[in-house]
Amino acid sequence: MRIIDVLLVILCISSVLFYGYGIYAAITFWIHPHPIDPQFHPPVTILKPICGLDSYAYENFSSFCQQDYPEYQMIFGVCAYEDPAIEVVEKIIQQFPDVDIHLVVNAQIIGTNLKVSNLANAVVAAKHEILIIADSDIRVGKDYLQRVIQPLKDQKVGVVTCMYRSLAKGWVATLEAILTSTDFHAGILVSNQLEGTKFACGSTIVIPKQVLKVIGGFEAIADYLADDFKLGYLPAQKGYKVVLSNYVVDHVLATSTLIDAIRRQIRWARCIRVSRPWGYLGLLFTYGTVASLLLLMAMKGSIVGWMVLIITWVMRLLMGWAVGVNILNDPIAKKFLWVVPLGDLIHFGIWCYGFLGSTIEWRGQRLKLTKEGKLVRH
Repeated sequence: MRIIDVLLVILCISSVLFYGYGIYAAITFWIHPHPIDPQFHPPVTILKPICGLDSYAYENFSSFCQQDYPEYQMIFGVCAYEDPAIEVVEKIIQQFPDVDIHLVVNAQIIGTNLKVSNLANAVVAAKHEILIIADSDIRVGKDYLQRVIQPLKDQKVGVVTCMYRSLAKGWVATLEAILTSTDFHAGILVSNQLEGTKFACGSTIVIPKQVLKVIGGFEAIADYLADDFKLGYLPAQKGYKVVLSNYVVDHVLATSTLIDAIRRQIRWARCIRVSRPWGYLGLLFTYGTVASLLLLMAMKGSIVGWMVLIITWVMRLLMGWAVGVNILNDPIAKKFLWVVPLGDLIHFGIWCYGFLGSTIEWRGQRLKLTKEGKLVRH
């Protein structure tokens, strides 16, 4: 065998091992559910940072106002009175008079990341010790608060976070959703199994005020793109446990063009690259669908090449099923699991491109990422 063949075989073997461990991590996570104590329901404040009007905003916001939970407060943080989402928030306030809902409009900026500024402005009005942060495109069920709060019974826990499944329409959004459920979340489960969770996702971040104070408050992350990652990483560095909840929220993925989707994926890729550079480089050893296809071409369609490709692709699809279907119960993964290899090919191209440049586009702004992961205006 030529050197290139050997290298490609190594990449295929490493990928198959990763897929196998991903399946194991999914099974382990599934058989160890978090117990629910109906008597544990401390009062909480939900912080909802808003910038612009997302798809199905009313449905997303209202889902947080229908919780089977005795005492909670909800605060929407907006930076400008002209924001179109305010009209939806005011409608929510009128239709849910029994829920303690506040709208904070404050243009004060504490850093380049405007979302974090919204959070910092909103938290001033928080009545309760425990904060729950969830992005504006997240939708939840009525048992959400009761379940995500449970890990805080352990006083060593400083942060709780959640995985998510995407609600998508259109082939572009569907492809994005498939990659998220079968690839991104597989990586989360593998990381959780290997070293424990040391980061958080914007889908849900449960964090007590005291823990937020220990890491320096929202000011400590005000210039970072990966603000959600930092809200898990910094407490973990201070010795707090970060728990991955077994509650899965819904993420409403807006219908977009292929160009918009690629730009979004490039932004996330560069965000991961600066947040976890070695982890990002290590993704090379997980693209088995690409490596096996290249090996088949390099070996000119030999039997060995076909055998390696079939084994690799079967393991990839099994991992996608274990995570996307079994753990996330993602209807898109159930219906379009066969699209995973195509998604991997596209994602590999985005991964390669993620090494180039440091400019991103986010919420209409053109920003530049520093080596430390901070945002500066371009």
